[in-house]
Amino acid sequence: MKIVGERKVKIAYFDCFSGVSGDMLLAAFIDLGLPLEQLSKELSSLGLDEFHLEASRVSKCGIFGTKLNVVVHENGHHHHRHLGEIVGIIGRSGLDDWVKDKSIKIFENIAAAEGRIHNLPADKVHFHEVGAVDSIVDVVGSVLAVRLLEIERVYSSPLPMGRGFVSTAHGMVPLPAPATAELLKGVPVHWVNSEKELVTPTGAAILAVLVSEFGYFPPVRWERIGYGCGNSDRKVPNMLRIFTGWS
Repeated sequence: MKIVGERKVKIAYFDCFSGVSGDMLLAAFIDLGLPLEQLSKELSSLGLDEFHLEASRVSKCGIFGTKLNVVVHENGHHHHRHLGEIVGIIGRSGLDDWVKDKSIKIFENIAAAEGRIHNLPADKVHFHEVGAVDSIVDVVGSVLAVRLLEIERVYSSPLPMGRGFVSTAHGMVPLPAPATAELLKGVPVHWVNSEKELVTPTGAAILAVLVSEFGYFPPVRWERIGYGCGNSDRKVPNMLRIFTGWS
């Protein structure tokens, strides 16, 4: 029986039926109602004067959601950064300490995972795709969205793993990508009949830090649902769905 006057907790549930990437996650938050202008204004404090955000409504298998593009300007060509540089960018920003700490932790985890794979200390890892402006925006923006939407606890479904290979800066690697596999140690996953990269390293790293518990729906009265669209078209909707509500 629910105690009268008991404080309600605002939660988010990530329904990763088609996987997760950083851009899908941030797009789903915008679809939930996070104002694009507010997000852009907060992210401008990173000092990355090299991009702007564009959101559009698109359909995946008849379901409409939000597709987000981080448009990098011509001078935004710096795609290769080390951990120290990214930590400095976040640390010098005007974001609040919780957002800074969680964002830095995500990049530290990526560096540690890449370091184990390539036999390097974390501070010597040379970020390629994850060091690009759009990936930094995806990571920090997703953490910031949790803060701005006043979400107190995050849950997620188990994550689907595709098979096959994916092209990276280091060449062709097996799926799940080695960094994704490292980042998801201890996280419940399941194999699906797909030769696509369903969970990216960026998506895995964000969830590994933000999610309190992986499993199926906790008791919740949801009030909003957002859909974030991926780049490709598949037999199933290439979307991430987020439910928010009260527990």
